[in-house]
Amino acid sequence: MSTNFPRTRNSRRGYNVEQVEDFLEEARRAYAVDSAIPTVLSSENIRTTAFAMQKGGYSTVHVDAALERLEDAFATRERERAVAQLGDQAWYTDARGTAQQILDRLARPEGHRFDRVSFLSNGYHRKDVDAFSKRLVDDFQSGKPLSVDEVRAIAFRSQKSGYREGQVDVLLDRVVAVMQAVR
Repeated sequence: MSTNFPRTRNSRRGYNVEQVEDFLEEARRAYAVDSAIPTVLSSENIRTTAFAMQKGGYSTVHVDAALERLEDAFATRERERAVAQLGDQAWYTDARGTAQQILDRLARPEGHRFDRVSFLSNGYHRKDVDAFSKRLVDDFQSGKPLSVDEVRAIAFRSQKSGYREGQVDVLLDRVVAVMQAVR
């Protein structure tokens, strides 16, 4: 079953067609299972999925947009299943606990919120990450609107001795999970 995503020109790189098709077929099978039954594929798996690149592959923009919609659908299903099993109170208590862990990390002093890479390596620009961290704190504490799409789309400049990208990315993934939990 083809998804018919637009493809890049043969001279440009896009996502590996076969990998995308295989992943989406796996997602279709997982979503077809009764919603009360947990599946191996989760919203987190979808959020962290990566594909190899190939010339003439699928458009990354179109595939990423489809993956975001798929992630949202799985997250909604996971929330509904958890609320049915644990109840609203337990679900939101867990989400608040994760949100507090995020806030604790972001309460660290500017320039020291995450580990830094060596002075010879590039990491995320500390001032960019710290500025976005303030927006996240405002969203969590004051309810100033920040969308899941804004968190997903954030891009930071790089700098020598910047923040360790993996740590920042994990925190952003957790932010998305909390936002999806409380929608």
